[in-house]
Amino acid sequence: MAAKDTIARIKINNKSFEIIVDLELALKLRKGMPVNIQNVLLANEVYTNPKTGAKPPSADLMECFKTTDIFAVADRIIKKGDIQLPKDYRDEQQDNKKKKIIDFYSRNAIDAKTGRPFTPQIIESAIEQVGINIDNKPIEEQIPAITEALKRVIPLKIETKKLAITIPVIYTGKAYGVINEYKEKEDWLANGDLKVIVNIPVGLQSEFYDKLNSVTHGAALTEEIKETK
Repeated sequence: MAAKDTIARIKINNKSFEIIVDLELALKLRKGMPVNIQNVLLANEVYTNPKTGAKPPSADLMECFKTTDIFAVADRIIKKGDIQLPKDYRDEQQDNKKKKIIDFYSRNAIDAKTGRPFTPQIIESAIEQVGINIDNKPIEEQIPAITEALKRVIPLKIETKKLAITIPVIYTGKAYGVINEYKEKEDWLANGDLKVIVNIPVGLQSEFYDKLNSVTHGAALTEEIKETK
């Protein structure tokens, strides 16, 4: 997508502050990527209303940001405020997520009755039939809910792997959000460690392990649970 300008805004102490930014660079900065704030700003100004060119007094900047430095103020607005996403950008992001979800089910789901994979067309039709709302969050977080919805209209089955994971007490807070979507059982141990049983779609294992290792620094112990037939 070609670079385009948009508005980032924040409201502090009932006062509004807005800046004009490069959309793609602002989103990268918000995600923590190394981006020079001077390249993100398309106008080195803070406004109360960019359309009229109205600007806040320096006293308001000091009151709300403790600085009048334009780049420091802009950095906070981008990271803590709201970035306006143009409709065509939102539509493109939504379409890309939908394609990735269809691809996931085409590769990982089978017809529970015949054992055959579903075509992308069947998956897309089922998604439209049940009216699934694809959220603006990571796909792996949406798979459990989407799977249950699709099962209402097609005999869908996803190959999964069951794991026993023990998470050291110092990482349980950060790790809980990673394992919660797939958690079947949890047990808090006497030393504060958390032991959980999770059931993860095979196609999401790489993403799951990457996230778990990131928040636990590789300290979580995992063991595959073999299902008895």
